[in-house]
Amino acid sequence: MSKPAALATPKPFVPDPRQPLARQLYQLLLERICRFELEPGRLISEASLSATLGVSRTPVREAMARLAEQGLLEVMPQRGSRVLTLRRSDLEKSQFMREALETAMLRKVMAIADRQLLLMQLDKEITLQRTYLQVGDLERFYQSDEDFHRHIALFAGCGPVIEEIARVKVHMDRFRQLTVASVEDLAMVIAQHQAIRDSIAGSDGMAAEACLQLHLRRIFSFLEQAQALFPHYFSESQS
Repeated sequence: MSKPAALATPKPFVPDPRQPLARQLYQLLLERICRFELEPGRLISEASLSATLGVSRTPVREAMARLAEQGLLEVMPQRGSRVLTLRRSDLEKSQFMREALETAMLRKVMAIADRQLLLMQLDKEITLQRTYLQVGDLERFYQSDEDFHRHIALFAGCGPVIEEIARVKVHMDRFRQLTVASVEDLAMVIAQHQAIRDSIAGSDGMAAEACLQLHLRRIFSFLEQAQALFPHYFSESQS
């Protein structure tokens, strides 16, 4: 485990005219909070963000309101907004909700007789993950990790739920930045994906659910170490 990727220089913001500006700003700020480019405790304001990013204050306000709803920002009257610290309770809630949604989707998958297309997609992602691990491309490794779970959701006919999962797991995504895993840790992720895939192939729904739950609960094994290394990023209350 090492320091979060803090604090690399953020990429410049270039708006996409095809997408709502408030949504783009939300994604930008979410990424910077999750990468700890905007660290816990930091005060930010609509005015400063508007000036820095070269946009009007209204979409900035909308983006910040959405982040506040997710428990990432606290609005402080007359002072701006404060980036909130990490809380175990938020992480537990995030993990619980993700597990509930993904377990339900997995059950829908197991009710489908022909799962060959899904198995091909999962095999592709596992192969990619092994390649990315070998060359040390963590960004693409984690994207393939996301895609592995996305394939299951889409095959289950739960495409609209993908955005909801992204919303509820935001605290898991943020915490993951503090747990830069070793090669052995990432190899375990691949092994767990393989176990999920093999259980689906073997039509063993109970085993598939058990493998998924083990996979999604693994994040807690890093919690104490992260709290010891980055105590200033954690709190039990947000007073």
